[in-house]
Amino acid sequence: MFGCLVAGRLVQAAPQQVAEDKFVFDLPDYENINHVVVFMLGTIPFPEGMGGSVYFCYPDQSGMAVWQLLGFVTNEKPSAIFKISGLKSGKGSQHPFGAMNLPQTPTVAQIGISVELLETLAQQTPVASAAVSSVDSFTE
Repeated sequence: MFGCLVAGRLVQAAPQQVAEDKFVFDLPDYENINHVVVFMLGTIPFPEGMGGSVYFCYPDQSGMAVWQLLGFVTNEKPSAIFKISGLKSGKGSQHPFGAMNLPQTPTVAQIGISVELLETLAQQTPVASAAVSSVDSFTE
């Protein structure tokens, strides 16, 4: 249903399903990743009225998981690019992965996708620095 892409690496098209409505991709060597692309494969659409919240998770200094909301994907917006390079020192936010015991190692981060109602997605506020600039790099 979902895919994940980091520049210079192979596409990940088989997320680990950790609950009926939650999926994760591992991102080894995450310190060297600036942007990540999350997309729908086009094989299975979301059920009517549903979409997917996209989260970034990395281990903090003590090894605890820090989850941050990046944005979302839906049937109408089946892909998104997120900048994660500036998030590695920020604070966590409320997330649906809290009760899950997902393994964390110091060099592996995760992208989590939680299937939720579109009304819920519309009320969430992603981390501001996760949005990719629409200005070209020369102008920037």
